[in-house]
Amino acid sequence: MQQRPLILWKWMSKQIATGIIGLGLIASAAPALAHHAFAAEYDGDKPLDLSGVVTKARWVNPHSWLYFDVTAADGTVTNWGVELAAPNALNSKGLTKADLVPGAQIHVKGFLSKNGGQFGYAVSVALPDGRSFQTGGAPNTPGGAG
Repeated sequence: MQQRPLILWKWMSKQIATGIIGLGLIASAAPALAHHAFAAEYDGDKPLDLSGVVTKARWVNPHSWLYFDVTAADGTVTNWGVELAAPNALNSKGLTKADLVPGAQIHVKGFLSKNGGQFGYAVSVALPDGRSFQTGGAPNTPGGAG
C-alpha cells in the first residue's frame, strides 16, 4: 500500500517541476516577443530633430505615440508621429499627459522611420519650460540613446 503513494508523489513531483520549468521559459521569452528591434523599423543613420505643436498624444501600451505639427520655413505644416515608451515608463520619468496636451510646444529628438513617412522614434522630448524627458527605451538605439 505504501508503494502507490510514493509512485504517485514521484509522478506529481515531475509534473510540477516540468510545469515550473515551462512557465520559466515562457516568462523569459515574453520580453523578446513583446519588443521589436529598433533597427527593424527605424533608421539609426537618420536623426530626427523637430520642434512643433502637439496635436494628439496616445498613452497606450506597449508604446505611446505623440503627434505634432511642424511648420516649415515656407509655411507648410506637416503632421509627424513619434513612438514613445510605455505610459508607465513616461510617468516614472515625470512626463505626464498634462505636459503633452494639444497646443503644447515641444522639441523632439530621435530617429526617422525606415518607411519614408513622417514617423519616427523619439529618444527625448523637451518642453519650453526647460524640462527634458527621455521618451525612448529601446536598448539597441544608436549610441545607447535609448
